[in-house]
Amino acid sequence: MAVAIAVTRERREGETRCALTPETAKKLVGLGCSVSVEAGTGAGSSFPDADYAAAGAVVKPDTRAVLEGADVLLKVRGPTAQEISALKPGAVVVALLDAYREKDTVTALAGANVTAFAMEFVPRITRAQVMDALSSQANLAGYRAVIEAAAAYGRGFPMMMTAAGTVAPAKVFVMGVGVAGLQAIATARRLGAVVTATDVRPATKEQVESLGAKFLAVEDEEFKNAQTAGGYAKPMSPEYQAKQAVLTGEHIKKQDIVITTALIPGRAAPVLVTAEQVATMKPGSVLIDLAVEAGGNVEGAKVGETVVTPNGVSIVGIANLPGRIAADASSLYAKNLVAFLDLILKDGAVTVDLEDEILKAAVVTSGGAVVHEGVKG
Repeated sequence: MAVAIAVTRERREGETRCALTPETAKKLVGLGCSVSVEAGTGAGSSFPDADYAAAGAVVKPDTRAVLEGADVLLKVRGPTAQEISALKPGAVVVALLDAYREKDTVTALAGANVTAFAMEFVPRITRAQVMDALSSQANLAGYRAVIEAAAAYGRGFPMMMTAAGTVAPAKVFVMGVGVAGLQAIATARRLGAVVTATDVRPATKEQVESLGAKFLAVEDEEFKNAQTAGGYAKPMSPEYQAKQAVLTGEHIKKQDIVITTALIPGRAAPVLVTAEQVATMKPGSVLIDLAVEAGGNVEGAKVGETVVTPNGVSIVGIANLPGRIAADASSLYAKNLVAFLDLILKDGAVTVDLEDEILKAAVVTSGGAVVHEGVKG
């Protein structure tokens, strides 16, 4: 029998993305899979049910009908308790599980004897680049952060020279130069802003400057040696942190827009901008906190809200920024999933080899237990 792949509607409030597009449905059907999609799955991303049907998927009216006999469930967010209860033992779930925080979901998946993979745990190695959902979504989040900043900012981004006078370009400061930060820099530059950026990893300086932005850091000997052989940041001394904080604080005073992007897996997001620093900013300035769902990089940020401080600064805490560009976010994520499925679909059957380095890194539950060491801890 063909491998039965199921995709249900996302039920998390505000989640507009979907785990399957008509394009990827057609590809899976072409691989010999049977694909069942719950009605309305692609509505938030502008993919109508008729397009899934035309791609060879079967559109079903409710969750249980979709999940009946499913071998694999594909999701954006982790499945609900109702979805988990409808899965057969031994089924495979692949999603952005947010496994460190969604403990109840992980426990339920283990209790249901489901093999669950977290796409956020896919290792960042060359072989897994096409499956790197964190990067595909962060790239769009960085882009959208600048669009949201432009909407919230009461002035223009580029320098404009008119007969009535000159409009100065916006000053944008990006804190954290990962995938999201680099895309934010590139987008702000395209819109004509003067952009600066900072990161604790010295290798990012060249990346920032290649995009036409200026790099900001205390570039002493400690900074030059602040990166491991694997490309990760080393902990910095309290003395260095104090010097960097003074430099950053003075810089933030002069900025129109600050975009923060720092996330640490399994931990609360680090505070990069304090309330005291926000209080030094000019009225009308905007902060966009991409880490707000993980506690926030900006002191005072609130999930789903724009907080306006007494000095007239807007702290924007939009949840799920990729969901603001849902069609593209869904398209990229669905392709990440198809690439991941290539690891477990062998000769018309589901074959999970947990010795494979990618599957071993991404598996969270298997054999009725939580098996991911970080999540167990």
